[in-house]
Amino acid sequence: MKIKFITLGCKVNQYDTQSIRERFFEKGHKEIYNGLPADICLINTCTVTAAADSKSRSAIRSCVRENPRAKIIVTGCIVEKDAAGLAGIKGVNFIVSKKFFPSGISNFCAHTRAFLKIQDGCNNFCSYCKVPLVRGRSRSRDLREIINDAQQLVKNGFKEIVLCGICLGAYGRDLENRRDLVDAIEALEGIEGLLRIRLSSIEAGDVSDRLINKMAQSKRLCRHLHIPIQSGDDEILQKMNRSYSRKDYLRLIKKIKKSIPEIAITTDVLVGFPGETKIHFQNTIDLIKEILPLRVHIFPYSRRSGTAAAILKDKINPLAIKERILELEGVSKKCSIAFMEEFLNKNMDVLIEGHVKENKEYWEGHTDNYIRVIVKSRFNLKNQVVVARLKGISEGCINADLL
Repeated sequence: MKIKFITLGCKVNQYDTQSIRERFFEKGHKEIYNGLPADICLINTCTVTAAADSKSRSAIRSCVRENPRAKIIVTGCIVEKDAAGLAGIKGVNFIVSKKFFPSGISNFCAHTRAFLKIQDGCNNFCSYCKVPLVRGRSRSRDLREIINDAQQLVKNGFKEIVLCGICLGAYGRDLENRRDLVDAIEALEGIEGLLRIRLSSIEAGDVSDRLINKMAQSKRLCRHLHIPIQSGDDEILQKMNRSYSRKDYLRLIKKIKKSIPEIAITTDVLVGFPGETKIHFQNTIDLIKEILPLRVHIFPYSRRSGTAAAILKDKINPLAIKERILELEGVSKKCSIAFMEEFLNKNMDVLIEGHVKENKEYWEGHTDNYIRVIVKSRFNLKNQVVVARLKGISEGCINADLL
């Protein structure tokens, strides 16, 4: 049978879809990518924001409409709390919890970098976040399973693996033989052919001295940390039930930068949390300027039923939220340029991921510290590590010459 997969949301969701995809392949099903009707459509949903809910439902309805004879399977985070609502969508045949799908992957469809889930769930319960309600408590995968996944991925040509989890830094705490994230990293460093290990999002409180030291010493662990801020104001951080203060976060970033030269910091900011004043928001702006991140992922606050923040008053006007986002985007762009300017006229290794969409003469990839680089070549460079001299900044990336 012909099957089509639609995935919404985070890297963990993409890993989950790949795992499900391989289970279907084992049964002889074939994936189709074009607009032709499928026999089966599987939609892996996301519920992190109201917009994610809307996109998930829209994707389901589109599948029903475009594949009138297909069996429609819906899984993912929405299923865990709103199975009845999804079942009410005309044309949906099966609502399936992901706990019924076994983990394990050997490939990663349409990617040069593979995402490898090592942890799921979260114990933090930030007041705005629905994820612990749908993903459950933190739980770690057995290290042997992780190593097996990584070995299979490298065997199939992947040179970079991104370790991901809902709360990545919590890895190992729940295992019978207690471990930590560095244990997982060191196990993967022993795999021949794996050139890069990258970490996905990690909470500030989980960035240990042991992890910082490992990153400073390792030749395979990428010099890049995505550490969410969410807000740069202590009052708002407390209302968010975040476990650090503004000073804590800034102290951590300074320690990391001192230990790991040229490291890139990327982050998340949540704009418009209930009660966020102009002063609160300015504190966030000021903190962003001080840490000089390569990228800032900006999200408007979205009320999620069942969370502690859902009952808070002092909602922020949507127009004010949009204005603040525009201001933060401008500041973030300047910070990104300032960070990238430090690398101009330097030679750096770049893992090429594919063609630039707008021009097939050019190829794009990333340095280990996550700078997007574009080079020109008439040769096929996909999945190759090349040495490039970084020349000029353009639209969030650096143009470079191959050496």
